[in-house]
Amino acid sequence: MSNQKTKKLLLLAVLAFLLSPLFVFSQEFSSTDFKVLDPVIFPGGFSTSTDFQLHGVITQIATGTSTDSSFRVNSGFLFFPFINTPVVSATAGDAQVSLSWTVSVGALGWTVSNYNVGRSTVSGGPYTYSSVGSTTSATVSGLTNGTTYFFVVRPEDAFGNSIATSTQVSATPAAAAAPPPSGGGGGGAFPSTATVVFAGRAYPRSTVTILRDAQVVVTVTAGSDANFGAQISGLAGGQYIFSVYAEDYQGRRSSILTFPVIISTGSTTNVSGIFLAPTIALDKLEVKRGDTISIFGQSTPLSDITIVVNSDQEFFSKTISDPSGIYLYSFDSTVLELGDHAAKSKASIANQLVSGFSNIVNFKVGTKNVVAAPVAKCPSKGDLNGDCKVNLVDFSVAAFWWKRPLTATAQQNIDNKLFPDGKIDLRDFSILAFYWTG
Repeated sequence: MSNQKTKKLLLLAVLAFLLSPLFVFSQEFSSTDFKVLDPVIFPGGFSTSTDFQLHGVITQIATGTSTDSSFRVNSGFLFFPFINTPVVSATAGDAQVSLSWTVSVGALGWTVSNYNVGRSTVSGGPYTYSSVGSTTSATVSGLTNGTTYFFVVRPEDAFGNSIATSTQVSATPAAAAAPPPSGGGGGGAFPSTATVVFAGRAYPRSTVTILRDAQVVVTVTAGSDANFGAQISGLAGGQYIFSVYAEDYQGRRSSILTFPVIISTGSTTNVSGIFLAPTIALDKLEVKRGDTISIFGQSTPLSDITIVVNSDQEFFSKTISDPSGIYLYSFDSTVLELGDHAAKSKASIANQLVSGFSNIVNFKVGTKNVVAAPVAKCPSKGDLNGDCKVNLVDFSVAAFWWKRPLTATAQQNIDNKLFPDGKIDLRDFSILAFYWTG
């Protein structure tokens, strides 16, 4: 090899070594002081502290913004697919545990082709996994009664990759209790009812409502960390449809999360991994093209919020909720064509737990700005059908029960929202009149 050629190769090697820090691949950056899980979506200098500074990455503010007729850059973590985490319920039986879970729905091309059930006798694993196919229920048998088992569910994509993991749920198998002897009195009571225990995440100090077969059965308040728990007892064995929603600090309701639960008589069913979608609202009903429209709401504290704006193509943007769970994103309408559009959001925690999508909010891109009216908080009394209004519908519901004996459901859903005294009379209608919205 000639001397001249050797010098050229050496120069190229030195240049490659010196320039290598300028090329950053999709990976996790970490040290003893910090960890960067995702590349940031802003230019260099935005992510900085006294301990580190991230100067820049190849990315974009929203999907589709780095494109023209000649090229397109699909860069950054906005293009990584995601999938919502399944909600799992576990019911113990005799030497077995019955599991059921909600369907995991993907975005950006990710689809579920199989589920794996992980089992362990130690909280947190390690788990032994078994494939159960594309079903949303399974029974794990051959278990030891009296031993607590822990389970997780992992959906897989078409290539066999695990793309999500549910939160852990537990159950303790037990032998079926013998029925009481016939005839004669006395003896121990045979358990004839079942209990369902719920656990999940909503928003800090939010009101969480749980419905059974479309009827409200319990309302609880989430903690400052957004976690909530609830218990429903006295249920007969069978299949139920449970739904959960929450109200944020401004009275906006989340989308409703619905899931079936099969329970056995005398058992306790644990429902784990409830992760309610964020609430969402807009500051404008119509935005002048080229101006920004604010998209905001509430979720769990410090969660990653993905915002999707539907147009001829979908635009994905990201932000982070603050310690109170509130998030705000200013979307540049320049990339949108004139006409009607919609937005929705979802939340994730540590790239593991992912909620479903929020309600959809609609707006228009036009030639002027039209400010949206502030959301009115639902009346604290009188709203008998849950539509945040007190009007003739509620009046007719109350009138049906006028001086009639109240069922337990009517007392919970009607009398308790008026004057809770076990009957519907003039005092209840005076409360309706006071909260009347028309």
